[in-house]
Amino acid sequence: MSDRKQNGQRPAPPDARPPTLADLDMSPSLGDKQYAAELKSLQQRFARIQQAYLYHGHKGLVAFEGWDAAGKGGAIRRIAAVMDPRGFKVWPIAAPEPQDQKRHYMARFWDRAPARGDICIFDRSWYGRVLVERVEGFASAAEWRRAYDEINAFEQLMVDDGARIAKVFLYITPDEQLRRFRDRLDDPLKRWKLSYEDFRNREKWSDYEAAVNDMLAKTHTRTAPWKLIPANCKRHARIAAMTEIADRLEAGVDLAPRPVDPEIRRRFRKIDNTRD
Repeated sequence: MSDRKQNGQRPAPPDARPPTLADLDMSPSLGDKQYAAELKSLQQRFARIQQAYLYHGHKGLVAFEGWDAAGKGGAIRRIAAVMDPRGFKVWPIAAPEPQDQKRHYMARFWDRAPARGDICIFDRSWYGRVLVERVEGFASAAEWRRAYDEINAFEQLMVDDGARIAKVFLYITPDEQLRRFRDRLDDPLKRWKLSYEDFRNREKWSDYEAAVNDMLAKTHTRTAPWKLIPANCKRHARIAAMTEIADRLEAGVDLAPRPVDPEIRRRFRKIDNTRD
């Protein structure tokens, strides 16, 4: 049996072609009642997943990418709400610091890779090399072109070492993004989310679309496939993203609750009997 099957990573079908932005139907939506019911069910799944990871020593790696204001943070918060922080980490990834620029661009992601029992979510990820760094000219053509193979090799190494990987990309239309920018600008508690970079990136919309499609074509692999999600409806996007992540993290994992240690049960009964 191959390592991929042993660690439970569910491969993409052999004939599955990479998704593209042009394939997306942007119309899906979800009503409040259905959203609430599905969110509750998914959060229960994540609680079960984490207890299984902590017990069996599995590790999970989630790459969350998407358009500015597409709803990455909202989906991540709803996963984090039911997770024990001792085995769950969210890594918000911004531009590399000066010390990071002295090392290989993947080094800071190796530093944050999950340990046994951990689930780590990257709010933006190593894919910045072939997205923002490519489009904005922070990486040379030679650097971002070779990054596809480097990224695939990194993810394969993670899988071979027992990690389960989920990769989701949230996409919204320009009109919906503008509406969300306006909401952020008008809300004092959300204004911090809006930056000059958001407007700079918007001006290069078609360049980013080309970069995303190239990324999907070159890094949608059998062991680490992409899930492309229409995100004009936040409720739909959250449920779709959480479902994909839960499916990937659950694959091949025994989710049965940890059995009670007989000695712990004996000691509890001794204390409980003393109270009587």
